[in-house]
Amino acid sequence: MSAGLLLYRHGDEGPEVLLVHPGGPFWARKDAGAWSVPKGEVDEGEDPEAAARRELAEELGSAPPLGELIDLGEVRQQGGKVVRAWAAEAVFDPATLRSNAFELEWPPRSGRSQEFPEVDRAEWFRPDEARTKINPAQIAFVDRLLAQLR
Repeated sequence: MSAGLLLYRHGDEGPEVLLVHPGGPFWARKDAGAWSVPKGEVDEGEDPEAAARRELAEELGSAPPLGELIDLGEVRQQGGKVVRAWAAEAVFDPATLRSNAFELEWPPRSGRSQEFPEVDRAEWFRPDEARTKINPAQIAFVDRLLAQLR
């Protein structure tokens, strides 16, 4: 199970959501359907909401001050992973992104390890564009948030 926080803000043309793009060579050329709510695995015995907050801080480089959390429930992604999410109003400048990193043997079978950011980009999107960028199962989080904001 993974847990995450979908940040939102009120833009000039309505609400916007913050999505993150996974780092590393496998995702470098992928865009549509590759973006995600900032999220990560819930550790054994860890409270999912606490995991969501921890993952937000790790993936963005620092946790922005959050408004009240809105429970967005769960979705099951194509590979079977269950993702639990909350939404919160927040201010975040994508230019300040400082994601944690992971090591990967790259190129494959080269014997060399390289370090890559877990998240290489963060961006604010209006809901219609977010639906084209986000992992298809996570579209439900955007729709549930909009329903709550109405």
